[in-house]
Order: sequence, then C-alpha cells, then structure tokens
Amino acid sequence: MSPAGRRDGVDPAVELAVDWPACRARGLCAELLPEQISLDEWGYPVVHGPVPRSLRDLAVDAVRACPHRALRVVAPPA
Repeated sequence: MSPAGRRDGVDPAVELAVDWPACRARGLCAELLPEQISLDEWGYPVVHGPVPRSLRDLAVDAVRACPHRALRVVAPPA
C-alpha cells in the first residue's frame, strides 16, 4: 500500500451509496457504470466495492444522471 493509503488504483475515500427508499430500479446507473454497478433480479443496483480512480468521473456522471437522486458518492465508513 502506498503512503497515501491507495492500493490497486482504488481511492479508499470514495464509494457509491444507494438511497433505497428513493431508488425506483430504473437501471440507468448500471448502464452508465457497468464496471461498478450491476442489477439484482428486481432491477435494483448492486454496487461492487470502492470506486477506482480511473472510474471516478464516470461514477460522478452516474450520480448526476440518476432520475431519482438515489445514487451518491460518499466517504467509506471509518
């Protein structure tokens, strides 16, 4: 691990979170960021781990595109 706490291109200070009551399972987030988000059998997003630095801009785009504002970028729990 580097002195900055980064390993394998993952910044531990950035994750995606889903606001479950707001989510309506449209699937747009998974279309925009398939490297990090898949859909469960009901169409709800499943987020796969912290966001790599290389995908951060795409993650922000997915957050902005969510029609119900149910996806957000958050700091991981301490």
